[in-house]
Parts: sequence; C-alpha cells; structure tokens
Amino acid sequence: MKIAWTLILCVATVCSAPHSAKAELKAGAAIVDITPQQFPVLVNGGMTSRSAEKSVAPLYARSIVLDNGAERIAIVVVDSCMIGRSVLDDAKQLAALRTKIRPDRMLISATHTHTAPSSMACLGTELDENYIVFLRDRLAEAIALAESHLEPAEVGWAVRNAADYTALRRWIIRPDRIGIDPFGNATLRANMHAGANLDNVTGESGPEDPDLSMIAFKSPEGRPLAVLSNFSMHYFSVPEALHPDYFGLFCNGFQEQVLAAPKDDAHPFVAIMSHGCSGDIWRRDYNQAVDTPLQSPTVSEYTDGLLKIALDAYRSISYSATSELAMAERRLPLNYRVPNTQLLEWATRIVATLGDKPPSTTEEVYAREQVILHQLQSTEIVVQALRIGEIAIATTPNETYALTGLKLKLQSPLPHTMVIELANGGDGYIPPPEQHLLGGYNTWAARSAGLEVLAEPKIVEADLQLLEEVTGKTRRPFVQTQGAAAEAIAALKPVAWWRMDDLAAPHAIDTSPHQHDAVYEPGVVFFLAGPRSDAFCLESETNRAAHFAGGRLSARFPELNDHYAVSLWLWNGMPNEGRGTAGWIVSRDNNHGLSPRGDHLGIGGTATVPGKLIFQHGDSTGQNPLIGKTTIDRWTWNHVVMIREGTTIRVYLNGNAEPEIQHDSVPVSPAEFKQFYFGGRSDNLNNWEGRLDEIAVFDRALTPEDAGKLSAREE
Repeated sequence: MKIAWTLILCVATVCSAPHSAKAELKAGAAIVDITPQQFPVLVNGGMTSRSAEKSVAPLYARSIVLDNGAERIAIVVVDSCMIGRSVLDDAKQLAALRTKIRPDRMLISATHTHTAPSSMACLGTELDENYIVFLRDRLAEAIALAESHLEPAEVGWAVRNAADYTALRRWIIRPDRIGIDPFGNATLRANMHAGANLDNVTGESGPEDPDLSMIAFKSPEGRPLAVLSNFSMHYFSVPEALHPDYFGLFCNGFQEQVLAAPKDDAHPFVAIMSHGCSGDIWRRDYNQAVDTPLQSPTVSEYTDGLLKIALDAYRSISYSATSELAMAERRLPLNYRVPNTQLLEWATRIVATLGDKPPSTTEEVYAREQVILHQLQSTEIVVQALRIGEIAIATTPNETYALTGLKLKLQSPLPHTMVIELANGGDGYIPPPEQHLLGGYNTWAARSAGLEVLAEPKIVEADLQLLEEVTGKTRRPFVQTQGAAAEAIAALKPVAWWRMDDLAAPHAIDTSPHQHDAVYEPGVVFFLAGPRSDAFCLESETNRAAHFAGGRLSARFPELNDHYAVSLWLWNGMPNEGRGTAGWIVSRDNNHGLSPRGDHLGIGGTATVPGKLIFQHGDSTGQNPLIGKTTIDRWTWNHVVMIREGTTIRVYLNGNAEPEIQHDSVPVSPAEFKQFYFGGRSDNLNNWEGRLDEIAVFDRALTPEDAGKLSAREE
C-alpha cells in the first residue's frame, strides 16, 4: 500500500507541476446527493438506536476545490451528524485515485444534523455499513466533480455578529444540587440545558461565539462561484428523519437568493454551511424570554433570520485576486479515558446481560462504552490548517466548545480565521480541561466524549502551530484592549491587576508591571462576558471575566502590610437565600484554615442578611460580621472596593460616596499573612459561585475619591 501511495503522490506532483508557471487562484464547487438509496437506515445522534424508513428532504455533500498551480486542496461539508476517521480516510484515498489531490490536502467535515444516516458508531447506535459504502463513493465524487469545475477565481471574507441565533446550553449547577452521573457518582456539576431551571444553576459554563463568517469565491468577471459559511450553533432539532436541519435549509436559501442567470457553460453557484465550535452551544438562550429569535417555533423561521444576516454580509464582500494557497495536516496520537478495574467490572456485568440486544437505557449505553474504550485504549486524530490569501481555516475533530474556537481565532496569525469542527473524524466532545471537573454529558467517558483530559489544549496548540506553518507568521498574543475604565485602574498604579480575561488555567496574568501572576485552582471556567464592555474595552470587544464554581484564585503579596485595598467587580450566581453565606469574595489568611485574625469579605446569606456585603475579621469568635446596607441582586454586576487603613475598614459599593461598611477598630492582621484568595475563603467554606472581574490590589489605602474613580459609573 505504501508503494502504491508513493506512486499516486508522484503522479499528483508531476501532473500539477505545469500549473506552477502561472500563479493564479482557481476554484471549483459542486453538490452531490448523498441521500441513501436503500431503507431503512440507522440514524445516530441519540442515546439509543433508531432508524428511518424514508427521507423527508435530500442530503448533500457540498465541495470546493482550490488550486494555485502548486497546491490543490479540497473542502467538503457533508449532511451528517458525524463521520468516523477511518471512513473519511477511505473516502480521501478513493478521491485521490480520481483526482490530482493528495489525501492530506482534503478537509471533510460533517454539519451535525441529528437526522442523517449513522456514519459512525456511537453510544447506542451502530455504524450503518450499507450506507457507508455508498457515502464513500459519493464523497469521492463530490471532490472529483468540484475539481472538474476549476476556473479562475477571486476570494473575499465577511463576518457578522449573529448572537441572537446562538447561546450556551451548558450551565453550572448549584453546589448544593449536584446530580448523579450514569456510573452512580455525584459528579454532575454542569450539564446541557440545566439552565431551563434557573433556580438550580449559577450561570453558563463558558462563552458563546456569535460570529457568522464566510469565505466567498467569484470569477474575475463577477459571477458567484461558491461561499463557505461557518457558525457555532449545534443544530435546530428537526423531529423528522432524514433531514439536513438548518444547515441544508441555509444552503438552499442562500443559493436561491444569490444565484444569477449563469452562462450556458457556467457551473452552478454552491453555498455551504460548516459547523463552528458548538459542543456547548444550542439555540435556546435560558437568559431570555421564549419570544426571542433563538426560540423560533420552526426551523424555517430560524433559518430565514440567520440567512438575512448572512446575505447582508455576503453583499458587502470586497474580493481580491490572490495566488497564496497552503495547507498542512498533523495526526496526533491521543489516549482514551479508560475505566479503572472497578468501573470495568461494573460495566462488564451489565454488558453480559445484554447478549446481542442493543443497549436501551443510559446505564447500559455507558456500560458498553466502558468496555469499548477499554478495548480501544487510544486513537489518532487529524487536525489541519489552510491559508487562502489573507484568510485562514483551522479544524478540530468533532465537538469542541465555543471557547476552543475563540482561542484559535484570537491567536491565529491571521485575523480572518474560520474554525471548522466535526472535521476529518468523529472524536466526540472535546472539553477544555477545566470542564472535566464539572462533569456532565459532554464529559462522560464514551466514544462520544472519551479523549484524554488534555486533548483540547493539545489540539489548540497543534492547530496554532499549523496556522503558523501555512501563513509563515507567528501567532498573535491575545491582549484585551483598554477602555477608559481600564485606564482608570492603571492610573492608580495597583501592585497587581488581573483582568480575568485568561483563556485557560493555571495563571491569571497580571496586567500591571509587577508580574504578580495569580494561580487558578480547579473549579474555575474562563472567558465569560464581564461588566461594562463599553467602558473596559475599545470598539466592540467584549470584556471578559472568569466564573468561579468552587475554585479560588490565589496570590501572595510579601509587600503588603496593614494598609492595602482591593477593587473588583462581582456577579453573584447563587440565590442570596441559597445558603448561610451566599459566597466569599476576598480572603487574607493562611490556607486551609480560619485564623482569629484574617480578613474576609463576602455576600451574606441566611446566617446574616441575605444579599448584603459582609466583612468578617477572624473566625467570628466573640463578634458578629459587619454588614452592609444595600441588597445586591443575583446575576448583576457590581463594583466593590475594600480598604484597610490600619484598624479602619471601609467597603464601598458601586461608587457611592458613603461606605457600605465602616469600622474603625478592627484588629490588624499579622504581617505573616501574605496569602490572598479571591473567589473563596481561606477555609474553602461557601466559596464564590459566580463571576469576578478586574481584580486590582493596591499597597496602600485608597481614598474615597479613588474608589469612585474605579467604579466606572455612567455619568
């Protein structure tokens, strides 16, 4: 086989050599029907197996082939839930025999419609072997047909904010209401659609990616050739199978709107919708009322709204001629999270009772998955990067989170970057490492979410390296812009200032010149929306914050004495009456304990006064906490400044001139208390459940005027 492929690669190289004399971008596009010809077919995308007896709407593979004389690549998007790597590797090899394109220059991804034939065995559904034979041939045909349509082309880029059509579906569950996983353990700290009951949750577990982006191709004379769109929204959920979901309706509607009367010999315009990073995304925004666009009653209405945004963006595109075209691929070996001996014994006993029957319960499904993962042990994934002029594409295998897509877009060497997931294989949900601690369906070990905990950062790093390779440029460091409110913090010269805009653990980067990087403990998630983007950032950038779910941020300050101040923004996710203390925000004390002389600031609960700021010095022996005046509403951003000036404690809220808390005879903490915790107390009791942002520490007592300057109050 190696000898055969060597010959194919040599032939491809020889055949493409004459084109290198003239550097010119060419593009060709095609649509091939992949609706099964034999029924019934298995349908995946559910916990247990199901089948379809007919197709409600046709399914397609849509393809684009690009060539510049030296490089030829293919991009294919398939109306499928997910497709296994081995199936796609076979399809690429078959396509290479029919074209002049190398297998490692082919990108094939799935749309993620949950109403398509099963192209990968997962959970309770097996691979539909009969359909796969047909699908492989049709994918190769889609690439060959697009190649036959190659003609000179220009390329353009557009992006629009479509936040009204995407939202987080994975929410963090309250610490007092942790659920049970399929293995009988209380690990369910976050889960899909938990936000349907807002009393049970503390907030979303990550950011959304609202960008609807597209790469468009036209002939030099202006005739539309193709458009490759990309959006992060999981799927609409169409009840009927087989159906391409909103992906297919979007493509059909786009083609109807754009298609001009072609010349007799012209090839038809092809619209493609690829899947952005959507592992934690759906259309239901649990923060909003049910009459928003995300809650559209029909898939057609939802698609029409998204199409309106897309077509507006498309009509604004400026095109340019380019001959720059590059692609690189890497195959990464990764381990599965295999069961330990006890879990394997449990799973084996359950699987033994099934015999030849498919699993019919969640417990049976996950028991069988443990046995399968034990047999597999490890796998190989494919990541790719492409460059088309000043536009880049990166890929991830299967369902990465929106945060992963943002990491790649924000750090890509080229600002015009698209991330296509479900590409070149089906490797399940791939959460960022911090999400594993929170549990939930997206993390339960199975072929649907079985890769090692560090798979996501390995994929991100591999993609960034590939992007650097194809662009010849280094990645861009992500640095949040500084608006007027951020400049006000900097002007007061803090000894540490954490903007909480970090993309990952373990460090909160100090924005001040003092390099006081702090350390995130497990139990913190990243890049949520923060307060006052218009004040803290420039233009339309979103201010970012971290969400605390049991973990803390720790920092050490040897230079601080009995004169210091802390400024921060807080967003409380716990109901004020949810427990004795709603949550502790700032703590200066020794770790793992509560000494008689530490300083602790939080929001009270049923043990004091719900929703009001509380300051506690020491372990409360012989004294009650100091209590503020104003009730802080749940899920609202508020600014707090805590100032210690010797024995005087003052706490200000939202820039008010009068302090919420003031006491002039609070004992001084000993000099050896150098450790500070944010988002929790030193004893880890009633840690913060919610977001914190713009934490600044000062080595002096601020004045009331200074506290007012930090509040970013709207005049």
